[in-house]
Amino acid sequence: MEPMIEDSGVAESAESRTETTERTPAGRQNARTRSKSPTAIALERLRRDKVAMVCATIFGLFILIAIFAPLLTTLEGQDPTTYHQDLLDDYGFPTIAPNGEHWLGIEPRLGRDLFARFVYGARPSLIVAGSVTALTTVIGVVVGLVAGFAGGWVDRVLSWCIDFVLSLPYLLFAIAVPAVLLSIFVGSAEGAPPDDVARARFFSLIIVLSFFGWANLARLIRGEVLSLREREFVAAAKVLGVPTHRVLFKELLPNLVAPIVISVSLALPQYIVTEAGLTFLGVGLTEPTPSWGVTIASAQNYYRADPLYLWLPVGAITVLVLSLSLLGDSVRDAFDPRTRR
Repeated sequence: MEPMIEDSGVAESAESRTETTERTPAGRQNARTRSKSPTAIALERLRRDKVAMVCATIFGLFILIAIFAPLLTTLEGQDPTTYHQDLLDDYGFPTIAPNGEHWLGIEPRLGRDLFARFVYGARPSLIVAGSVTALTTVIGVVVGLVAGFAGGWVDRVLSWCIDFVLSLPYLLFAIAVPAVLLSIFVGSAEGAPPDDVARARFFSLIIVLSFFGWANLARLIRGEVLSLREREFVAAAKVLGVPTHRVLFKELLPNLVAPIVISVSLALPQYIVTEAGLTFLGVGLTEPTPSWGVTIASAQNYYRADPLYLWLPVGAITVLVLSLSLLGDSVRDAFDPRTRR
C-alpha cells in the first residue's frame, strides 16, 4: 500500500489549511491533521503549478484537434486526400493564398488542403507516441518488478535481456527493421498498394520503438524494487502468505507511481520527435498518411516559395514537444520529495 503521510502545511488550499479541533476535559485543543498519500500531495502541487496547467491545456488542445479532425475539416469543407490540381500553376505552385475555402492554403505539387492535412496529421504522431509509451511502460514495469523481486537466475536472465536491448544500435535497427517487416507482411513495396505500405510502416514503427523503449524503464523499476523488497511491509506480506502477484501489484506497484509517472511524462515528447525524425529520414510513415513528418519531408524543397507549408507542422511539433517537456519537468518536481517545502 502507498504510505500515508501527514499533511500539516504542505497543501495551501483552504481545505487543507483548515484544522479540525476538539476540546479535551482539561480545556486543551488537540489539532488533527489530515493524512494524504504522496501521490495526492504531488497531484495537488501539480494543480497549483501554473506552467504545468498551461502545458496540460496545450496538450489537451492538440488531443482535441486530433479527435475532432473530421469535424474541423467538415466545417472548412475540405478533406486531406482531394487533389486541387486546377489551383496550381504550370510549375506546381499554388495560385491562391489562404482564403475562406482553404484556410491555410494548399500544398505545392499536389494541391491538397493544408488545414486538413494539418489537423489529420496530429493523429499519427499522437497515436504512435501514445501507443509506444503505453506498451513500453507496461513491459518495463512488469519486467522490472519481476526481475527485482524474484532475484536469482530470473533476475540474471532479465537483466541480461535489458542490457542486450540497451546495447543494440538503435538508429540502425530503426532504419533496417521497418524495411524487413514491410517485405514480410506486404512484399515488394513497389507493386504493393500505397495504403497497405503506409499501414505496414505505421505498425512496424510502433513495434520498433516499443522494442527499444522498455529497457530503460525496466532497469529503473528493478533498482527501485531491489530497495523496496527489504522493507517491513513486504516482509509482513510474505509472512502472512500473500500471493506473489498481490505483493507485486498491490504492495510494491503503488510505491512506484512516482518514477512511472515521471517516465511516461518524459517519454511521450521523445517519441513524438522520434516519429517525426524517422519519417523525415524516409523510414517512418509514408504517403498517403497525413503525418506532420511526411509534410516536413515533402516541404523541404518548397520552404522559400511557400513557408507556411513547412513551418506549420514544424511549429506544431515544437509547441507540442515543448509543452510536454515542461509538463514532464513539473511532474518530476511535484513527485520529488526533496522539492517539497
